[in-house]
This record gives sequence, C-alpha cells and structure tokens, in this order.
Amino acid sequence: MIFSTLEHIFNHISFSIVSIVISIWFFNLLVTELIKPYELSEKGMIPTFLCLTGLLVTRWIYSGHFPLSDLYESLIFLSWSFSLIHRVSYFKKNKNLSAITASSTIFTQGFATSSLLSEIQKPAILVPALQSEWLIMHVSMMILSYAALLCGSLLSAAFLVFTFRKKSNRSFSFKEIQYSYDRSTILRNTSFVSGKNYYKSQLIQQLDFWSYRVISLGFLFLTTGILSGAVWANEAWGSYWSWDPKEIWAFITWMIFAIYLHIRTNKNFPGENSALVAVLGFLIIWICYFGVNLLGIGLHSYGSFTLPSS
Repeated sequence: MIFSTLEHIFNHISFSIVSIVISIWFFNLLVTELIKPYELSEKGMIPTFLCLTGLLVTRWIYSGHFPLSDLYESLIFLSWSFSLIHRVSYFKKNKNLSAITASSTIFTQGFATSSLLSEIQKPAILVPALQSEWLIMHVSMMILSYAALLCGSLLSAAFLVFTFRKKSNRSFSFKEIQYSYDRSTILRNTSFVSGKNYYKSQLIQQLDFWSYRVISLGFLFLTTGILSGAVWANEAWGSYWSWDPKEIWAFITWMIFAIYLHIRTNKNFPGENSALVAVLGFLIIWICYFGVNLLGIGLHSYGSFTLPSS
C-alpha cells in the first residue's frame, strides 16, 4: 500500500512541476518575459527527473519486476527518457532541445496517467514470455531509441520551418532595401537584415547539427534494441524473426532512419531532404510504438490496450 501511495505522489508531483514549467514558457511567449524561461525549465526539470526516477524505482519494488511490462509502464519510462535527454541537453546548453524534451515529457506522462490507461496502471504478474533477463536490455533500448528519435525528428521539423521562413523572407527583405532611396536608410536596413539573417542561420545550423546527433544516438539504441530482441525471441519462441507486426514496423523504422543518415551524410543532398525523412520517421515511430498496440495481435500483444467505451 505504501509503495502504491508513493507511486501516485511521485507521479502527481512530476506532472505538476513540468505542467507549471510549460505554462510559464507559453505565457512568456504570448505576453511578456517576466523571468527567464530557460533557467526556470532547468530548475523545474531537476525535481521532475528525480520524481520520475523515484516512480520507476517504486514501481520496480512494488511489482517485483523492471517496470517495462505494459504500455503504461513503457510510457512512464519514455517520459523519464525525455527528461534524461533534457538533462544531457542542459549540460550542452542547448535551449532548442530542452524545450522539445520538456514538452514531450508532459504530453507523454499526461497520456500515461489519463483515464484511457486506468485499467492497466495497476502492476500485474509478468507473462511467461517477459520473464527473462532480456526484458531490461531489449525494451529499455527500444524506449530510449524512441525518445531520442522523436526529439531528433522534432528538431528536424523545426529546421524545415526556419529554413522555409528564411528563404521566403530573404526575397522580401531585399525588395525592401531596393526601394529605400536614402543612403542612411539603406545602410540601416542592410545592417538589420544581415544581423537578423545571421541569427537565423546560426539557429538553423544548430537545429541541423543537434537533430543529426540525437537521431544518430537514437539509431544506435534502436539497432541494439532490435538485435537484443532477436536474440531474446530465439530463446523464447525458437526463431530470431517471426514477421510479427511489431517487428515489421520496428524494421521499417530502422530503414527510415538509415535512409535519413545516408542522405544526411551525403553532401550531394540538401539538408531539407534528410529533414523530410526524419519527419516521416516521427510518424512511423508512433505507428510502431503506439499504433500496433491498438491492434492487439501478434507475439507482442501483451503491450496492447483497449479504449474505454463511452
């Protein structure tokens, strides 16, 4: 009973803190900057990370197994993974990645604690297929890869948005300078436009740089997760590969990001091409992780759930 109470306390505290952080972020964007949101985010995400860690440890002790046996536990672990990446981005002083990880943490944890998953929030006995030491290795690597790949894909999406805006504003800015007849006005406008373009160029380069780094890390985790899953499958079911729906979509996800890395490292392709592939990968990940569970079929059906009827 005490472990169940601690789990709820950690859950509500972490969700409340990150909700306040995100609310102040949006308030500063819409109204005015009362305090520095980046500093507040770092101060708020520290107790959030600790509470999520405490939640997972409590769940582990309470259930008697590593908390990765169903969709609810994997969502909590995914939320913890986002907060872990947030801590890493803090040491790198990357504000763009920090904003994405903080937002991802609240949305993931919010869904995990919603009424949609209320039936599977209570710990259950592990099914025989999950009673293996490979559970920690395989599932944790897959969830960490999802977190890293999702963050990297969102950075790529931001890269596309800023690149498009920069290209669309460039012609407009030069037209403004062309119709300025006064010499001092021309110099002033040119200085303003060049400074603004320099800032956008730096931002675009950072988004491209970090999306590539984070996706590369996620791809490494994904490869490790798939390989360890194949070894586990051979021990449990006598076959390394069974063309299960989860396995098929995991392979599709791997292929999409392998294509991304190939295009990204090829200098003959512009950066927008690889970013488009990453955005496609963002959708594929959710199909692999969440969409397949709605079907409730295949060898991975223990991770499925049903939506409550109204």
